[in-house]
Order: sequence, then C-alpha cells, then structure tokens
Amino acid sequence: MEIKHVNAEEYELAINSGDKVLVDFFATWCGPCKFIAPILEELSEELPAGQRIIKLDIDQHPQIANQCMVTAVPTLIMFKDGKETGRLVGVKDEQDILDLFA
Repeated sequence: MEIKHVNAEEYELAINSGDKVLVDFFATWCGPCKFIAPILEELSEELPAGQRIIKLDIDQHPQIANQCMVTAVPTLIMFKDGKETGRLVGVKDEQDILDLFA
C-alpha cells in the first residue's frame, strides 16, 4: 500500500480508525528522513490489512508535532485506537520498525 501524506483531518481519522497506524513525522529538509523513506515504502508494501503507514510534514502541521511531543525528525509513532503504542526517533533499521507493528 502506498504511503499517504496526510493533513490534520486525515491524520485524526487515521489514528482513530482502529488500524495500527505508523505515523512518519518528517520534514522535507531532513536528510535522515530522506534516508528512511525507502525503508518505509518497502515495509508498507508488505503490511497486512489493518496496518498502514502515513506521513505528516512537521513544518505544515506544527500543532500536531507539538501535541505528540515530536522534538526531532524523523520520529515514527505507532498508534492504535488513537493511543500511542510505540515510538522511534532517528534512523532505524527495518527490524526496529517492524517491531512497532508486533
């Protein structure tokens, strides 16, 4: 499944959908964010139904980044039923990211 770039409304709908949703908090100027993007794209193709990855640009949506206490990018936060269930900060390998879905 292709990773969707979301706005504030789509973000709220996604994290409260009941699915396991991994949110990639990123910035277009962030080198490490560009490095991790292909890893996330590859993972998104392998995810079963009920699991997905979305992207949120912290520069376009600073209020959401602040609400989630995102202080560095990339930050990956896993949500289930609107609640945070896991978080990774910085560039991580594929297995670390997959572990968030477990």
